[in-house]
Amino acid sequence: MFDAILFDLDNTLYAPERQLFSLIDVRINRYMEDVAGIPGAEVDGLRRRYWAEYGVTLQGLMRHHGVDPEDYLAYVHDVDVNTRLHPDPALRHALRPLPGRKAVFTNGTRDHAERVLRALELEDLFDAIFDIRVASYLPKPDPAPYRKVLQSLDVAAERCLMVEDSAANLKTAKALGMGTVLVGGGKKEAFVDAVIPAVSRLPETLPIWATP
Repeated sequence: MFDAILFDLDNTLYAPERQLFSLIDVRINRYMEDVAGIPGAEVDGLRRRYWAEYGVTLQGLMRHHGVDPEDYLAYVHDVDVNTRLHPDPALRHALRPLPGRKAVFTNGTRDHAERVLRALELEDLFDAIFDIRVASYLPKPDPAPYRKVLQSLDVAAERCLMVEDSAANLKTAKALGMGTVLVGGGKKEAFVDAVIPAVSRLPETLPIWATP
């Protein structure tokens, strides 16, 4: 079994059908055009390029447009999560008895994570939140933030389970030695130990790691 379980936040602890991240998407596009001064016709292409090259839009804006990361993060996460998220008793029931420490590991911000956890009524179940700042704004799937999280938790990668909706982020986790669970379905790649439709089904997968 594991000493720590890391959970991604957006589209992992809640279903993508809740459309919360679509609100953030709108804010990102608006920031790029209205604040960074990027022509609207170039925004989509640049976002795709920066995601492919750096893992998040922010890194591209920092490197190529001189954007202040804290200004960007405050702007794009200025959304009302309570219009999209509500308490999730089933998820709470599933998470409460899980072994080891539980932490959020997100490319978003701590403030955003705290708002999401409050909306879901899960905030008391997590021991820590690690956000985009944990490795100087380097995002998952760069290995640097993973190593920082493991160091902060003082846990070996082999004693850590990562739960994510992004296969790319799980690939790094597996390379470091973590157990991996992909949320939301999708292809079971070699670096994915289990695939589940929702985090509330996580307890059903844990026996595969149980010591005989």
